[in-house]
Amino acid sequence: MFTTRKATLEDLPQLANLFDLYRTWYHKESDIVGAENFLRERLENQDSEIFLAEENGILTGFTQLYPLFSSTRMKRYWLLNDLFVNENHRGKGHSKALIENAKELCVATKACGILLETDKTNKIGNQLYPSCGFEHYTHANFYEWTNHF
Repeated sequence: MFTTRKATLEDLPQLANLFDLYRTWYHKESDIVGAENFLRERLENQDSEIFLAEENGILTGFTQLYPLFSSTRMKRYWLLNDLFVNENHRGKGHSKALIENAKELCVATKACGILLETDKTNKIGNQLYPSCGFEHYTHANFYEWTNHF
């Protein structure tokens, strides 16, 4: 059986390892020290909300949300930026439980919604998100400018 909860600074060693697995899944270089520093800053500065899935004292997954604002709606909006479950724990409902934590955060903060992006080739995510009530947003284009410093 697993539980979900908000992350604390005490979770950093395990969370950094899980975050590193997430980043390497996206073809980034492993950097556990960098991951721990990045997550420590997010938690200390309260820049994001991080929820964890935990089973028998072991962190099995996480989701990280960043606050945004919708000018037209004049409300907070959440960006579900990261969602990852260790491959040994997939298919057990951990992702759906973490998404429920995100929805509860949205309701508790009176936000107008949750926005997320996933790659077109992410078969699991593209099945998961609609099954959790997310709608595929097709009536706008998504653009990105990247600073190559």
